[in-house]
Amino acid sequence: MTPQEPVFSDEPTRVRQLVSEFFTGQSGADVGASGLDVLLSMGADARDDCAVFDIGSPLTLVVGSDYIRGSKFILHEMGLLSDFDIGYYLAAANISDVAAMGATPIGLLSVIRYPHELDDEGFRQTAAGVHQACTDFGTLNVGGDIGNAERLILSGTALGVCRPGKALKRSGARPGDLLCVTGACGLLGAAVAYFPKKDSFAPRGLPADAEQRLLDSWRKPRARVAEGRALSEKPYATACQDTSDGLKATIEQIMQASGVGFRVWERDVPVDPVVRMVAELMKVDPLALTMSASSDFHLAFTVAADDLTACRADFTALGLDFFVIGEATDDERAQAVSDEGTRPLPGVAWKHQKSDVSLLATGASDAHAG
Repeated sequence: MTPQEPVFSDEPTRVRQLVSEFFTGQSGADVGASGLDVLLSMGADARDDCAVFDIGSPLTLVVGSDYIRGSKFILHEMGLLSDFDIGYYLAAANISDVAAMGATPIGLLSVIRYPHELDDEGFRQTAAGVHQACTDFGTLNVGGDIGNAERLILSGTALGVCRPGKALKRSGARPGDLLCVTGACGLLGAAVAYFPKKDSFAPRGLPADAEQRLLDSWRKPRARVAEGRALSEKPYATACQDTSDGLKATIEQIMQASGVGFRVWERDVPVDPVVRMVAELMKVDPLALTMSASSDFHLAFTVAADDLTACRADFTALGLDFFVIGEATDDERAQAVSDEGTRPLPGVAWKHQKSDVSLLATGASDAHAG
């Protein structure tokens, strides 16, 4: 089979021929859920300047925007993630923000700016990743902006709706509330810490299946839409946020917004076996790597102790789960508690640093540069 030569079309041709299939049949779609009356009366298929949503019932509109290019995509630059993968990540990152507020996503606006070196197939794969993620999370890619730039630049804006007064916030946690997380964090951060330094771990390294699991965590990260809706509809969560900056950063941000402290029980924080393996290679604390900067998109939330049983029953009925990892206190400090005593939360929160991303796992001083 002879490889095809790369093709580089102009912008109108790319829009018309390469991605138009992702926008067909949108106009007239009912994009609400559970009695939320929202109609996409003009989608990207209408080829107008904006998408138009007709909103009929009282509801709250939730809007979040995220730009996702930068040093966190070193795995793409290394050839370990495809153009499709980073398009998918763009959608997941934005939809995760509205999901963390308990909203049902109704649409995603995306910006895909690409360098001249990106051929038609690379461009189409990026757009296909965005489209597939929107499909997986039950919403529509309603267009946005496409054009040239000096390098690949990706940004998005997610729209979501919920009932009035049901939007989840970072503030609202109260002393005595239980701190919970929807799963083990740290896989994406462990991948960024491991692969740029892989040669330094030779001849040991990770087994092939463990490396594959690290890469798979980046390829289709899951926005917790169902979990967010479950927490808002009753409502159970007194505070909620996704873990896109890492579990430590998320706990600290909820703490600051709510004016509480947290005691995190080390034995109850789930640690993924592959994260533990990477930590062993790096000679760092597995809990520190678990809590450090990692875009896992789990939800960290607080729930009143009296609501825990009912909340868990509703999660179980939906095929979902979460872990109780600590409790809110009134001293405005975040501490990790073990049989050995109490210490500050381990790990390093996300910084938009200029230096080696893998240093985030170790807390080295130049990880904070920039």
